Amino acid sequence: MKKFDIPSYYRSSIIGKIKEIRQNNDPRKKDSSPTILDFGPVRFYLARHFGFCFGVENAIEISYKAIEENPNNRIFLLSQMIHNPDVNNDLQKRGIKFIMDTLGNQLISWDAIHAEDIVIIPAFGTTLEIQDLLKEKGVSTKRYDTTCPFVTRVWKRADQLGKQNHTVIIHGKHDHEETRATYSYSKKNAPSLIIKDMKEAIVLAEFILGKRSLSGFNAFFEGKYSEDFDPNTSLDKIGVINQTTMLATETQAISNFLKEVMVQKYGSENTKNHMADTRDTLCYATNENQDATYGLLKSKADLALVVGGYNSSNTSHLVELCEEKLPTYYVANEQELLSSTKINHFDYKEKTTQITTGYLPKKQVVDIILTSGASCPDTVVENVLNKILSYFPEAKNVEEVLAQLEEI
Repeated sequence: MKKFDIPSYYRSSIIGKIKEIRQNNDPRKKDSSPTILDFGPVRFYLARHFGFCFGVENAIEISYKAIEENPNNRIFLLSQMIHNPDVNNDLQKRGIKFIMDTLGNQLISWDAIHAEDIVIIPAFGTTLEIQDLLKEKGVSTKRYDTTCPFVTRVWKRADQLGKQNHTVIIHGKHDHEETRATYSYSKKNAPSLIIKDMKEAIVLAEFILGKRSLSGFNAFFEGKYSEDFDPNTSLDKIGVINQTTMLATETQAISNFLKEVMVQKYGSENTKNHMADTRDTLCYATNENQDATYGLLKSKADLALVVGGYNSSNTSHLVELCEEKLPTYYVANEQELLSSTKINHFDYKEKTTQITTGYLPKKQVVDIILTSGASCPDTVVENVLNKILSYFPEAKNVEEVLAQLEEI
């Protein structure tokens, strides 16, 4: 795996050491069980995989290189580099300006962007329409295109599906930057439809099987299908791809479900003519983080702390998994830990923050699950861990616990 040159303040000596130990003990990544950090009065169950993935580190390296290489140029990002406030705030402090917000709303007019400006494409990628606009302005984006290679792999699969006359079903959030970009590429060669979850997949199945009148299709999926999408003909032959930060298990479940729908409609002997196998579009990092969360949830913990940006799709899905098992608190950083009794945390369903009291149980040993999203720096996780430790004055020191971990 490539080593990226990213600012040292995103790295953590503590978390880095833990990851190094796990990698040495499990180089093939077959063990998804958590790392147990026993500090005495508090125990942490740290996910086997968490934090910056390949695509994020690649994007950060390129962004800071752009700053270093262009001291006399104006530098712009199409939107947030990744969904993490610490990273985005640091880039803005260094002079980078965001052209749009995460929903695609304009912050800086396109008229203000000129050929000599540096424009960075974020890790989510961007639409063909925006690429064409920049090209017309004479702005070159090739050098500072940070699009995640796993996102471009999904685009290539969409292109293949289109050439094979499949309609592309995109499992994603229609207003997410990555999904907007994927949809832009997909609809170039294929009728395309965005569905958010299994509930929408079930509705889609009812249209496919004739259980719903096709006259209601446009109203239900308004704004989520391409101009050439015709529900009378476009649902005969389909393939499912995804926004890479969605729950991989849900994408696979949707694909399996729609395959059974095709079996029901056309017969098992004809399924291959109507349903493409698209398992190769799932992101390895998303899979690893989610598998590691399943491994975490086998622990008998009192609560879970999930760290990451509040608009991070992959982080919200980790929260979703944890919430099914135990009290879970979604925090951006250690500042949300207001005290040993109060925590400010994010409700990703309602898109609001709330304060909970008594989040740390009063017991002899408190067991805490700790993980983070793929766009969260390890230093932020370390800061959360240290903040919790500060509430337990009798806890062992970090060096002692790390030394014990190396002996295992």
